[in-house]
Amino acid sequence: MSDTTTLAPPVSETSRETSTAVPYRDVGEFLRRTVRYYGPVLALYGVLKLIGFSVFMYLLDSDGGFRTRNPRFGGGAHAWDVLATWDGWWYQQIAAHGYHPALVQVPGATGLITLEGNSAAFFPLYPATMRLVSDATGLGLYGSGMLVSVVASFAAALGIYAVTARFGGRRAGLAAAGLWAVWPGSGLEWSAYSESLYIALAVWACHAVMTDRWLTAGVLTFAAGLGRPTAVALIAALAVAALQTLHRRRENLAGPWIAMAIAPLGLIGYLLWVGNEMGDLAGYFKLQSGAWAHSFDYGKQTVDVFSSMAVGHFDYLFACPFEDIIGVAVVLLAALLIPLLIRLRPPSVLLVHTLLTLALVLGSQQIFGNVSRYLLPCFPLFIPLAVKLRTLGLPTLCLVLGIAAVASGSYGGYVLFEVGVP
Repeated sequence: MSDTTTLAPPVSETSRETSTAVPYRDVGEFLRRTVRYYGPVLALYGVLKLIGFSVFMYLLDSDGGFRTRNPRFGGGAHAWDVLATWDGWWYQQIAAHGYHPALVQVPGATGLITLEGNSAAFFPLYPATMRLVSDATGLGLYGSGMLVSVVASFAAALGIYAVTARFGGRRAGLAAAGLWAVWPGSGLEWSAYSESLYIALAVWACHAVMTDRWLTAGVLTFAAGLGRPTAVALIAALAVAALQTLHRRRENLAGPWIAMAIAPLGLIGYLLWVGNEMGDLAGYFKLQSGAWAHSFDYGKQTVDVFSSMAVGHFDYLFACPFEDIIGVAVVLLAALLIPLLIRLRPPSVLLVHTLLTLALVLGSQQIFGNVSRYLLPCFPLFIPLAVKLRTLGLPTLCLVLGIAAVASGSYGGYVLFEVGVP
């Protein structure tokens, strides 16, 4: 199959069948069919996100605590300023001033934090896109970052719909796009953070693998590797799927090989560049560990969090009870959904990506309350739940997701930004 795709909506879509395009008499007909086919997905996601976002903004404004906080750490003159604090502040600094990688010791520091924070810990794709949009539109870095995230979140919703519809049809795809809008951690989707852009790339990379468009998959995975370090899970998933394809095929072998060659270059290239600039090839990992206490500990902290919370203690590292309870609930939900996902016999690219992302997140020492954010890329977990939800009538489905959207303003946004440290 050639590495080309069509923007035309398929005539029909059934479980485990690929989409087929039909010819169009004119551009107007193409646009009408496209809007009719994809419009409900975008409308459902947009309405649900708008509900959750409005509740989030209302809660922030009602609390008012942001007005007394440092604009870098969850503060600002307006409620919406909070959306570009914490990591968002770093992304804006990179977009404005570029990188200056360095490992700088904090004088006399001992313990977990021994290095000064440096922008090199944040991958370049999102701030580069933010700067490009700002230069092109004049919106400014904050407005451009928000525009990139919002547009990418809709692209991710379409991708989640397209992947899920292959398992359970159009209704399941709609449910999955709705779940993306209300999932724990969803407050990051409309903020100056890199999650939406990364997940949009990851979703469509997986879809490209599933539809045998290997060059597209390789390029998208390359880009995702410039977006977030957890792209290592996507790279591995693509490699597994490519090797399986090579094992089955006797012709058209170039695509999988090229995809495997291209996919890791973004991630590896950035890590090597940072290491070279720092004079230490392991510089990125030393920075993450020494400045943010973020390192791979084989699950030691995760076990500590679960064992402590099970007996009502909150004396573990970076404890934040409200946020951590949501994190624990997300992990338990993921544990319940994984067997259901496996029962659907998904393509290996989806399963490997999900399992490795879970392993990377739960195997790391970090602020545990951010787990709901870090597990957002595990979008295949939406599939079994969406397949179950498709049995609901459309009004009932919209009501269920609408209630979840109202609640998501708290658990998906406010708790992450205002109660915890996103």
